[in-house]
Amino acid sequence: MPQINTIKNRIDWFLLFLILPIMLAGLFTMKSFTQIDGANVFFDKQIIWITISLTIFFIFSFIDFSFLKDTKVLMFLFISSCGILVILLFLGNTVFGSKSWFNFGFFSFQPVDFTKLILILLLAKYFSRRHVEIYNIKHIFISGFYAFIPFILILLQPDFGSAMIIFFIWLGMVLVSGISKKHLLFVFLSSVIIFIYAWFFIFSTYQKNRINNFIHPMTNIRTSGYNAFQSTIAVGSGQIFGKGLGFGTQSRLKFLPQPQADFIFASYAEEWGFIGSIFILFLYLLIILRILYLASLGFSNFEVLFGLGVAIFFMSHIFVNIGMNLAILPVTGIPLTFMSYGGSHLVVEFMALGILMSMRKYSRSAHRDDIKNEFLGI
Repeated sequence: MPQINTIKNRIDWFLLFLILPIMLAGLFTMKSFTQIDGANVFFDKQIIWITISLTIFFIFSFIDFSFLKDTKVLMFLFISSCGILVILLFLGNTVFGSKSWFNFGFFSFQPVDFTKLILILLLAKYFSRRHVEIYNIKHIFISGFYAFIPFILILLQPDFGSAMIIFFIWLGMVLVSGISKKHLLFVFLSSVIIFIYAWFFIFSTYQKNRINNFIHPMTNIRTSGYNAFQSTIAVGSGQIFGKGLGFGTQSRLKFLPQPQADFIFASYAEEWGFIGSIFILFLYLLIILRILYLASLGFSNFEVLFGLGVAIFFMSHIFVNIGMNLAILPVTGIPLTFMSYGGSHLVVEFMALGILMSMRKYSRSAHRDDIKNEFLGI
């Protein structure tokens, strides 16, 4: 079995080359409006998080993660992550109405980001052994149960945005695994029932207001609809070429909330305009296509499904975040991949890519019998 061990061949430099401009765009945007007593607080901290994340990426790229194919290891990680989510409900810090963070003083930690990565690994393992049996509805229930546990725990925080990402990861991986149309209809109906139940018994008032504001965007622009309204103003005022770096009035004058995190795309669009926004979207498209290409080179079905899961994970964050910045989706507090301020999500994103790089250790020319045996669960 051929192995790739050199840093030149193990790292996909083209993928890294596509990611760096997005991180720089986020940094420049933060630097333009986060002056506090002469210091760029978010800018300086984000540089630290980027350095840590890239370091983890390179370290993970050279770790042999074959042990992640062990069901016992994955179940331990999954149960541990769910246990941490339970503890979070009692000991977590409440930020913007959601108990999603552990605060350790000098830094905060959001466990849900790591749960997303563990769920991708678990589902990749599950479906890699049952690919030809996916038409059996029991696998929809079993895989759905794995996703349902963290989904409910996250919804109870309440963090509707992250709960939806968990759902999108599960749904996306079920789809790429070969779900039948009648089972897809069952999934859709089940989702509707869960949403109705959550609306009446789980969602807090501010979350309901966000969804109502999405349906009726001009109803409460001074209160619960303020964020989405200011975001659309920021995006629209950028016009074709933008106002220029440091001249985004919505963010600099603090009309736009969380311009370094949830609404960084709106902040960027105001300064760089339509052309700059298209450039960022084009980079995201190339990143997703590159990850899909790397997934296709996977030695076994597990590697392929993991790569697809990472692509779904990134696409979900990109779609939801930019959607809420453009007011075509409800505001949910989801960070934009590689661009938003914060350490937890950035570290997990590069962890996922590091694991993907490590899976390039083996060549794609897997023996036909190995592939056949894995599909048959032998």
